[in-house]
Amino acid sequence: MSNSASETVKLSAIEAPQGLAPNSAPVPRRYYPVYLLLTAAVAAIFLLELMWGTVEIPLRGVIASLFGSEVVNPNWAPIIWNLRLPRAAAAALAGSGLAASGLLLQTLFRNPLAGPWALGMTAGAQVGVALIVVTTGTVAFGFLTSLAWFSRLSLATGAILGATSVIVLMVAASRRLGTVPLLIFGLMLGFFGQGLVNVLLHFTNEPQGKVYQSWDSGSYGGVGWNQLPFLASAVTLGLVAAYFFSKRLNAFLLGDNYARSLGVNVSRARVGVMAIVISLVGSVTAYCGPITFIDVIVPHICRGLLRTSDHRSLLPASLLAGALLGLLGDFIAGAPWERHFLHVNSVNALIGAPVIVWVIFKRKRTGSWATVG
Repeated sequence: MSNSASETVKLSAIEAPQGLAPNSAPVPRRYYPVYLLLTAAVAAIFLLELMWGTVEIPLRGVIASLFGSEVVNPNWAPIIWNLRLPRAAAAALAGSGLAASGLLLQTLFRNPLAGPWALGMTAGAQVGVALIVVTTGTVAFGFLTSLAWFSRLSLATGAILGATSVIVLMVAASRRLGTVPLLIFGLMLGFFGQGLVNVLLHFTNEPQGKVYQSWDSGSYGGVGWNQLPFLASAVTLGLVAAYFFSKRLNAFLLGDNYARSLGVNVSRARVGVMAIVISLVGSVTAYCGPITFIDVIVPHICRGLLRTSDHRSLLPASLLAGALLGLLGDFIAGAPWERHFLHVNSVNALIGAPVIVWVIFKRKRTGSWATVG
């Protein structure tokens, strides 16, 4: 028996987690309470986002404003519709898109710490946006609302091209590097991208540089109703496409040979997964700036909640948990503090860093860094 055939037999003999087989039954009903709990949490934080701010609006005022009923204060409706509602929607969409991209990348690279930021994709998107800023010179504070839709699409294009360049390098490097060296390589690409961004900004004027730095901190506040349909379309299409790839992603968990034995075109599936991730990461980064940690930690949280590696169960949970963390980070950072020094990524780091440390120690105890199941 050839080495390839022997490896296929060994992989096929591995007992997959329940529900992992590509032809298994639909999502088990035992996961429904988790979905309902996550949905209720998302709805609660979403409403709190609409209520809490510099101007506090009671729940009855929020509901009346959303449904066009008469409200006590006529100033509440413009605050909710023009400022808070699009911001909250952007936070939920961005969190869902980043969580799904992290899940896909962890499976694609069989790496528990893989994610757009750790693999350098976020930095690549930043370089692409910086190139657009330098070449067009049209960015001003709150540029998401001040630029025409064509300019906004050009920024998204720059982010997608930058992320694509990095992920192509990572795929090529993954054929020669192990799990930990691949992470180090991705981090070095990220640092190189940050240095390149600073060099590019050196050739802009000071106001443009400051504006880019404001965008670079990550925020959902610049997404208005003119931009929200583009972000929603990109994220929704990416999530739907990711779900259709669930069976092939399940097969990848047991190795390429196992996937091939099930009739999966491995090369084509990899390209498809990469295209989905690039679309999600590029669009979110272009409209919201580089948002970190959500992509890495949400898949692990959902695996812990569901106790499964089946992507058909994990993806719905990931998009809900991602939306929850996106809203929670923005809710805490955007609260009416006396001093406004908090940023979304700072809050995400406080939540995400302990989860990543836990994953590292867990993998150290089990002695496995090559799987994500």
